Amino acid sequence: MKQKDHQSIHKTLLERQEEAKSIRKIVLRIVLAAAIVLAAAAIAGVIYIQNALSPVDSSDQKQIKISIPLGSSVSGIAAELKDAGIIKDARVFKYYVKFKNETNFQAGDYLLSKSMTMDDMIELLKTGKLSEDVAIQFTVPEGHQMAQIAAVIENNTEYTKEDVLKRLQDPKFIELMKKKYPDTITDEIDKKTVKYKLEGYLYPATYPFEDPKTSLDTILEKMISETDARIKPYLPQMKEKKWSVHYFLTMSSIIEEEATGQVDRQKIASVFFNRLKAGMPLQTDPTVLYALGGHKDRVTYKDLKVSSPYNTYKNKGLPPGPIANSGTVSMEAALQPDNTDYLYFLAAPDGTVYYSRTLKEHNQLKEKHITGPREKS
Repeated sequence: MKQKDHQSIHKTLLERQEEAKSIRKIVLRIVLAAAIVLAAAAIAGVIYIQNALSPVDSSDQKQIKISIPLGSSVSGIAAELKDAGIIKDARVFKYYVKFKNETNFQAGDYLLSKSMTMDDMIELLKTGKLSEDVAIQFTVPEGHQMAQIAAVIENNTEYTKEDVLKRLQDPKFIELMKKKYPDTITDEIDKKTVKYKLEGYLYPATYPFEDPKTSLDTILEKMISETDARIKPYLPQMKEKKWSVHYFLTMSSIIEEEATGQVDRQKIASVFFNRLKAGMPLQTDPTVLYALGGHKDRVTYKDLKVSSPYNTYKNKGLPPGPIANSGTVSMEAALQPDNTDYLYFLAAPDGTVYYSRTLKEHNQLKEKHITGPREKS
């Protein structure tokens, strides 16, 4: 074979190799682009479902009468609830019911509200507590503090907010609850630094009572017994982690107060646990607001200096006790946080949460999404 022919073949091989490389690059780019699109779609789907599972309006307790006819399918019930504006998405409700393997919904008339969680609605529809049998009914939303819960009770019963708070802080009532629910109400609530002993122990749910003269003790104990029942399945995991119920409810409450319907609570939980492991203060604003005893749209630098064992900017570790009640989603996030190396997170005004590993990254995100770029002097 002539040298010219060798050169020609070699040139052809090189061209084919280059062509193959180009094709591989194109294919790789297509695969990466597809993976990014799929990942984005999956994240968007998770956020949508989390939002759809949350109450329509946790502050709206107006009762809406819903009629469930005999023989109604889950799809039919979901459609009724969506038409009444009590749930956000009928399909999500239907799949959630299927996922939890819930059955035996009862026909009848019900009083539901936009502040109810899906779990509360499901339980009510299963028990057959018809509206004509209920004299008192109210919903305690997730993330509510004792004073807010007292106001809810005042708005739906003959008891005043002062009556409720007084009884919740009555040593005799507290000791009675300790005796009845010893696995849940322990001596840890007696620490001198705890602001309100039963804060975080009043479970967020809908509470119907048939007797219009239901005693205040019965109402309050029902909420405590609900907390006791809800956390029992988690006791083995707490024991494995060497956590007390008080520790568990305290961490769950912080996650609850920091989260919104669109937030991945397991990821937020991972940030808190990472900070604890690193010996860093939690630096979470809801604990400062709890120390201040009120709600503010924005926490100032002056607020961060408040002298209180609940101020997690000044004190390392968890605060002395829960800062609010918490639902099962936040409880499970506390027990099963994501495995991340994030140490910071930032909630933008649109509800998006950004996570970062370093303070520098965190400040850059803060400047981009909240404070805006600093003016140069």
